[in-house]
Amino acid sequence: MSVNTNRDAGALAGIRVIDTATLFAGPMAAMHLGDNGAEVIKVEHPTRPDPARTHGVAKDGINLWWKTLGRNKQTVTANLSSPGGREVFLKLVETADVVIENFRPGTLERWGLSWEELSARNPRLVLARVSGFGQVGPYRTRPGFGTLAEAMSGFAAMTGEPDGPPTLPPFGLADGVASLATAFAVMVALNARERTGVGQVVDIAIIEPILAMLGPQITRWDQLQSVQPRTGNRTINNAPRNTYRTADGQWVAISTSAQSIAERVMRLVGRDELIDEPWFASGRERAQHADILDEAVGSWIAQRSRDDVIAAFEAAEAAVAPIYDAEDISNDPQFQALGTIHQITDDELGAMSMQGPLFRLSDADSVIAFTGRPHGANTDSVLHELGYDEATITQLREEGAV
Repeated sequence: MSVNTNRDAGALAGIRVIDTATLFAGPMAAMHLGDNGAEVIKVEHPTRPDPARTHGVAKDGINLWWKTLGRNKQTVTANLSSPGGREVFLKLVETADVVIENFRPGTLERWGLSWEELSARNPRLVLARVSGFGQVGPYRTRPGFGTLAEAMSGFAAMTGEPDGPPTLPPFGLADGVASLATAFAVMVALNARERTGVGQVVDIAIIEPILAMLGPQITRWDQLQSVQPRTGNRTINNAPRNTYRTADGQWVAISTSAQSIAERVMRLVGRDELIDEPWFASGRERAQHADILDEAVGSWIAQRSRDDVIAAFEAAEAAVAPIYDAEDISNDPQFQALGTIHQITDDELGAMSMQGPLFRLSDADSVIAFTGRPHGANTDSVLHELGYDEATITQLREEGAV
């Protein structure tokens, strides 16, 4: 998909976001807002940039993850703990609609950048505070990362094989979920500002959004004193539901959440008699007979190529999907039709592809104007906009303030 670089076309054009968070949940939330036209200014320490710049793979010494995470963000340096850097930040706050931060609770206050100070400079400001454990409670000052949230939310406990250990995802799942919650909360607060004229604080604890995604486990414990067990690729809600190997060594996944789909699958694989079993009438009871159903489906799939399996399932109007890697995604016609993968030119690496915004709007274009920029690339231009002259900028740099 080609990229519209006209930032005025985005739905959030005119909204300025200051991203002073690091690693993933906060910066990803700012990325989502920037994708939809918000102007994002990324503020990093002059000598300790966002550690996300060093995570994952690199090409020619240039980090690839940052190219996505830092897209649509002007990059500015400021040492917020120094007098000069603090004043630069406060001047930015005066121009901003949103600030996203993820320092440990109490850090901004220690630097003289409390909510009271920020809102005094800009009463319309929305301050999104993203931390591992939130702004209150006995764990509030602990270091917090997505991995800890995946552990404490119950996700790891219910993930993995029944006889295996709790399993963590190989990517920032909790951070990604928290980023969506943060972006949503920011928009809620901005909408409230339209009614009241004043901003407010958003408190995001990374342990909470992922918990909200995990179904009724809290209610189950409250009502039944029961916890969800690890079931591997299976689910306690229905069957057959698993991954299955095809004759050509590929893999597919199927789901039978709807009763009608379950019946179609059984007819497709030639096991109509199972439909007449009393236990087949509900997803929960089918899940208790998953061994029988997996054998029926798995043996049928194992005799056919992936393409033949998918064609047969589609003809039967049964739900199936191939197990894809990044190469498959890039070549898939459905992703191509949606415009999921965007092509853009990077100043350092040239042409590159990346996944685009999360959704499409009928009356506003998604906006990826540029990829992640080097550390501090826009410091001078932003400081000039704030009214700093060259001599003052040079002095701030000599002081280590920017």
